[in-house]
Amino acid sequence: MSADEHHGAAVDDEDLDHLIHGADLDGLVRMIDDRCSSRDWSGLLRVRDRARRAVETGRQLWPAATLAEYRLALLAPADIVGIVLDETDGLSGRFTIGPLTEVAAQHHTWDELAPHLDRGPRAAFVAQERVLRGERLPDDVADELPAVLDLPFELAGWEPSYPLASYSEAGAEFPRPELSDGWTNVVANSDAEVLDDLEVDLALHQLVEPWSTSSNGRVETVCVDGDATDAIGALGVRAARIAALEPGAALAWLAWAGASGGAHGRRRGAAAGRFGVWWLLGALGQFEDFPPDAEELADLVGGLRWWRWDAHEPELGWQVQLVVTDDAEGTSWAIVARDNA
Repeated sequence: MSADEHHGAAVDDEDLDHLIHGADLDGLVRMIDDRCSSRDWSGLLRVRDRARRAVETGRQLWPAATLAEYRLALLAPADIVGIVLDETDGLSGRFTIGPLTEVAAQHHTWDELAPHLDRGPRAAFVAQERVLRGERLPDDVADELPAVLDLPFELAGWEPSYPLASYSEAGAEFPRPELSDGWTNVVANSDAEVLDDLEVDLALHQLVEPWSTSSNGRVETVCVDGDATDAIGALGVRAARIAALEPGAALAWLAWAGASGGAHGRRRGAAAGRFGVWWLLGALGQFEDFPPDAEELADLVGGLRWWRWDAHEPELGWQVQLVVTDDAEGTSWAIVARDNA
């Protein structure tokens, strides 16, 4: 739905029309700032719509349309946000700083947004983002929404406090979880038996898919019959250092990676990061069904040990290097995901 449709009739906006016809991107940015300050949300929606349509005439005003859309999702009342999240045009959210579902969920509760959202995939993502921000959703929400991520609409007891983006008018921050730096030097062993584990490899590649497909990232996993040093050695590393991690910290780090787009890819949001963690845990536990039972996952997480590791190299860019060991099975996995460029 456009701003004019929202009002029920076309609205004159001569100042905006002048900026559009002149392809005055700087002027449009100033107008966006002014309309945010005056809380003129309908006027800001017109900026988005008319800047979009200008592209059809060769005026490259996508940056203005994107900025207006981002500000609306972040700051506007719920009924306007519902228009921004409308899925019928296939255009909204293409270039914003973060997925609009995550942006909208920062300041708007599910109760506020629900009356204004079509029950499509975006509504499901908004609901999942609100779960991650601590909102308790109605019991029947799962019946209303498509199973896009197929995850529970509540956090399990074993799940960590997932890292969340912080959006503002000026930009966004995507903090990485605090990680232990109690390093111990180790000598890696290269003699352990390497095992095929295509499911874990697939799950890790899915977790950080934008790092390798939309950027310059490298992803690698190896599974061995052995301990942490055996797994690191199977990657061709001889001298390394490791630091033990609490399970929650390791899962939060993985979720941070899964939410991101790496150096150049498009951010997918915290809900996608949580999905990636569940998929990876399901692969580590060799569960046949998805989503795995939360209680079975709790038993799995309780039986795994986690370390971060490196080969004494500097930490650059986007990076996850983990080792996880299942003592009951005598199996370990080394995980490497890097996107430095």
